[in-house]
Amino acid sequence: MSTPGTSIAFPLRSERLLVRPFEEADAPAAHAVYGDAEVMRFVGDGRPTSLRETVEMIEGYRRHQRERGFAFWAVLAADDGQLIGDAGLEVTAHGVELGYTLGRPWWGRGLATEAAELCVDAALGPLGVRCLVALADEHNPRSARVLEKVGFTAERRVTAYGRPHMRFVHTASGAQPRSSRPQGRPSGS
Repeated sequence: MSTPGTSIAFPLRSERLLVRPFEEADAPAAHAVYGDAEVMRFVGDGRPTSLRETVEMIEGYRRHQRERGFAFWAVLAADDGQLIGDAGLEVTAHGVELGYTLGRPWWGRGLATEAAELCVDAALGPLGVRCLVALADEHNPRSARVLEKVGFTAERRVTAYGRPHMRFVHTASGAQPRSSRPQGRPSGS
């Protein structure tokens, strides 16, 4: 697992996205995502956050980044730098967990898959994580498809945040980071 000395060169880049650690100034743009009930219905406890809770989440992500060398990161549109959501890794009771949340205007474009690929590549590459987990609410098949596209395998049903989820696993054995694979068009969700 990564130590605080582990370094990733930010921003992580794909054709359409930039991914970097959150900054305090990101709170208003992040709140546009986290404050949307439709976006948050499958995230965490399923409810939108207040602005204060968004600020606290970002502070927690920044602390996790300092302590672990990774966290949930800000996802920005590469063309204009607009913050459109988050994606990243966090140590939870389930293990090193991948997660992502995008604002509604960016759904259905394959951007969650693109952001997840960047995070998986960082985990398996410079961070040296050997096993990733992810949870998808059983009523959110789109998220399950994203996880399968980036190499996760459904493992078992679990209860998380008071609701049934499918637990997915991605191990480094035999995995080849996307940056080493032949390049093509990004996969879509």
